[in-house]
Amino acid sequence: MGLQSLFSVKEDVLIVRLTGELDHHTAETLRKEWKDMLYNHSVKHVILNLDGISFMDSSGLGVILGRYKEVLQLGGEMVVCSVTPPINRLFEMAGLFKIIRLAENEEYALETLGVAS
Repeated sequence: MGLQSLFSVKEDVLIVRLTGELDHHTAETLRKEWKDMLYNHSVKHVILNLDGISFMDSSGLGVILGRYKEVLQLGGEMVVCSVTPPINRLFEMAGLFKIIRLAENEEYALETLGVAS
């Protein structure tokens, strides 16, 4: 199926919407696109919307963790939202929810970062 990624910027927040499969075949392309968006726009925070993700492996977790570290260096926060039960379980097992905040949906995530939707 592959991976489709849609990026948008709202004030100082980069919104990343992913659909499809985030695995070792698609991770490197996403990593490059995401890094380019982080550094080519004046963003501080990231909202990662995983509503459309049907599969993710450790390569996907690695991309997310790498971008989380970059957002921290910018003094920002990463918020994950709209997580499906299988992806929620993967994040729980990997311990990512200990460092990355989970929000129910994109609108709430924006609100918690101080951006009016």
